[in-house]
Amino acid sequence: MIVVMAASSSYSSLLIVILFLIELYSFCAPPRLIIIIIRPTNEYALSSSSSASLTCTTALLTPSRGRPRMDVTRKEAPCFNNRFNPHWVRARLQFQQWKPCAFSTPRGSGHAGRLVRMEQLWQEFFSDPSQWWDNRLTKKSPKHPDFKHKRTLEGLWVDGWLNPSWVKEKMASMTLGHIQTGDGLRSRVSDSFCNGDKLSKLCEEGRLKEALHMLELMVQQTTKPPIHAYVCLLKGCSRRKALAEGKQVHALIVQSVLDSNILLANTLVRMYSKCGSVLHAHKVFSNMPQHDVYSWTAIISAYADSGEVEEAINLFHQMQETGLAPDKVLFVPLLKACARLAALEQGRQLHSDIIRRGFQSDVIVGSTLVNMYAKCGCTEDARELFDNMSERNVVSWNAMIAGYAQNGLAKEALALYEQMKQEGVQPDNVTFALLLNACASLAALEQGKLLHSEIIKRGFQLDVVVANTLVDMYAKCGCTEDARELFDNMSERNVVSWTAMIAGYAQNGLGKEALALYEQMKQGGMQPNHVTFVLLLNACASLAALEQGKQLHSEIIKRGFQSDVVVGSTLVDMYAKCGCTEDARELFDNMSERNVVSWTAMIAGYAQNGLAQEALALFEQMQREGTKPNEVTYISVLSACAHSGLVDQGRYVFDSMCKNHGVTPTKEHYACMVDLLGRAGCLADAELFINKMPI
Repeated sequence: MIVVMAASSSYSSLLIVILFLIELYSFCAPPRLIIIIIRPTNEYALSSSSSASLTCTTALLTPSRGRPRMDVTRKEAPCFNNRFNPHWVRARLQFQQWKPCAFSTPRGSGHAGRLVRMEQLWQEFFSDPSQWWDNRLTKKSPKHPDFKHKRTLEGLWVDGWLNPSWVKEKMASMTLGHIQTGDGLRSRVSDSFCNGDKLSKLCEEGRLKEALHMLELMVQQTTKPPIHAYVCLLKGCSRRKALAEGKQVHALIVQSVLDSNILLANTLVRMYSKCGSVLHAHKVFSNMPQHDVYSWTAIISAYADSGEVEEAINLFHQMQETGLAPDKVLFVPLLKACARLAALEQGRQLHSDIIRRGFQSDVIVGSTLVNMYAKCGCTEDARELFDNMSERNVVSWNAMIAGYAQNGLAKEALALYEQMKQEGVQPDNVTFALLLNACASLAALEQGKLLHSEIIKRGFQLDVVVANTLVDMYAKCGCTEDARELFDNMSERNVVSWTAMIAGYAQNGLGKEALALYEQMKQGGMQPNHVTFVLLLNACASLAALEQGKQLHSEIIKRGFQSDVVVGSTLVDMYAKCGCTEDARELFDNMSERNVVSWTAMIAGYAQNGLAQEALALFEQMQREGTKPNEVTYISVLSACAHSGLVDQGRYVFDSMCKNHGVTPTKEHYACMVDLLGRAGCLADAELFINKMPI
């Protein structure tokens, strides 16, 4: 039995050879075969990416079986693993086999032809969707098509890169109920997806759009999803702060008439809260037919997390009026909100409720109370609570250490750490970050080095938070070379790492090094934040580097940080220190939001450039607009008076500090007054003023 195959390029010449073989074989044996001429057209189909037919029909008579065997003719469907394929096919398919309809355009038409063919296919799909299988739920890879034609087996991808622009809009408005699913799909949906396992897995992996798409299909195809499928997707939206996707899930819940389910309603309130939409959270809460303690906890936490402590506490009282008793979990977000806003009175009221309900012995509630008192400046009350706690964990110790460090009591923080070690409590990365900050504020280099040794011993040197704080500590202690060595050796660096090193250079008068490091940061692809720009602008101000400052100003506008009040105030300060008071004033007048720092920066700019009258006029405008000046503002005004010899105005400003605004003069204010009197030649008055100084 002989089968001869001829490629298309040598078809004519081989035909003669085949006829000769037939004659030769007929003399040697009885005719037991039929010579088949196979002309594979894979080369043509694959090389042209055309819609031409692929015809490879063979007919072979096998005497033992006594019947012919025929391969079915397949149109527009080249076999990827066909042994007749040219050698270049496999390499090319690595890049092309996933592309929608890569082999369905006329030969030589190129990209334009593929676009035309894709337009035709989508028009066919929307004209009669029943001719297409819907494989979106069952496909195992993005390479598999979402829809496959029943006859031609051509595929369409909803997110295909060759899709016409109108496809997505049409798909969104299309009812999918009339699209037929593949064989057995409906039963597979019931078996595999009714428990929501795959959807839950997608949510855990952060693939929210795929999970949402699956949920939509399940709802539209009347496959009733389980409650926990909605819950998983809402929690995924909360983690990712995906408000748009959360609203779509909410719409599906309403469509499925599940909006009265209390579990889903509570989860919706939490989702809107985590996504920063308190109004939507409150609307869901108001429309709930009934509330349990979790409902109240969710809405109270929403207001507390957004900083609206008064409203949160009012809701807390309303909850109690309904007869529901709060649990200990509810007090934690309320206390955190009080700590964040330094709302001491509200915090004390909550403390009373905690004692009355017997929650003060809970380690989480106790630690949050310590944190609240410490952040409100009541370190003694915080320490008393800490000492009386029946149970303490590392969070409790960290709360007290943080309280000392944030209130300028770094020595007490370091002493508490020694006590912590004596009691056998193991510190974590937060503990070391707090202690390093305390060393940085004290410029306690030796203690910082000891902590560095402990960090290495306990294996925390690879933690990015600890490493960033180490860089900051060395820089603030004046050891910029040590800080840079640590920075260069970090296995992982984020924007905080770069900003800490830039801050170290800027704070040590190394503005050029700070600007050079910023260029390196950009080359590495790291995106700066608003703190980075504040530090760089301060470096430009200290160098009077106006051109670099203008370049940074352009980048700030480009990245949308100009509306940030801190960045805007620093820009005003930079232009003023570079002598461009008009540019500084224009920026100041155009600021959408101004605080005491903004006003002080502009007043100081006038004072540094010898424009005392403008500084005094702006100081008066500041008070008229209701912004209360602080200690730094008064230093700037007194300095302006001193440089211009305005003795009477300086005396008036100094006297108004205590009388009008309750600002207690410091040694800097007294020094400004002595300088003012001395520059004006009033030496006797200056001596008398010094003798009457209370400090």
